[in-house]
Amino acid sequence: MDAVLAILSGAFIGSVLGFVGAGGAMTSVPILLYVFHFTPTQATTAALAIVLLAALSGAIPKMRTHEVLYREAFSIWGIGLVTNIGGAALSKHLPNSIITTGFALILIFAGFATRRGPIKVEDEKRMTVGVLIAISLVIGAMTGVFGVGGGFLAIPVLVLFYNTPQNKAAGTSLLIISINSMTSFLGHHGVWHEVKWGIPVGIGAVAIVVSMVASHNTKHVPVALLRRSFTYLLFALAIFTLAKTWIFHS
Repeated sequence: MDAVLAILSGAFIGSVLGFVGAGGAMTSVPILLYVFHFTPTQATTAALAIVLLAALSGAIPKMRTHEVLYREAFSIWGIGLVTNIGGAALSKHLPNSIITTGFALILIFAGFATRRGPIKVEDEKRMTVGVLIAISLVIGAMTGVFGVGGGFLAIPVLVLFYNTPQNKAAGTSLLIISINSMTSFLGHHGVWHEVKWGIPVGIGAVAIVVSMVASHNTKHVPVALLRRSFTYLLFALAIFTLAKTWIFHS
């Protein structure tokens, strides 16, 4: 039964990453918590490994079609190293309720962030230094503490404020998620021995294949429908996570 659930989970996570360009960790963590009964620390650590592999497999097709902004991606990763590594060290000392509550709040914020309006048809611009630093530090902290890659924050900024085409924003987001997740996963090395890796490996393997297929076919799926569906999913996961943490916890 675990094998079947792992396959279904991997297909779902890979679809989200490939089509949306974000949200892999935001769907991986609840699945590991409530379907496979991992602890919050184990779930965030395992989710980083899953999302690292799936996001990278989704980013590769975008790289081949030149739909990745390398300057922005590596700058966000480099500047956010301090908060990423610091957050990973801090997460080991936080109560489970704080981790799950913070994660739920991120889901809510991400839901509102994805409810963006229509894209203005203007010339594409580069991200300013101040915005770049601020986003980098926030994304680094979220990845380190909660195992979230931060693509949901990078995509709206690129699309709304810098007129980046949706496909290029998604490709850039996938690269950011990949390298941020790799860094934070290494920062969680003290928890590796606590994780039963068979389930995350199975989920990750399926997610890789599905993410690559989905990433190749994003142009054939309505962006508005994807965005709306993803928003509702995030709100539902947030409500469920808060309820499990504070109302139905045992």
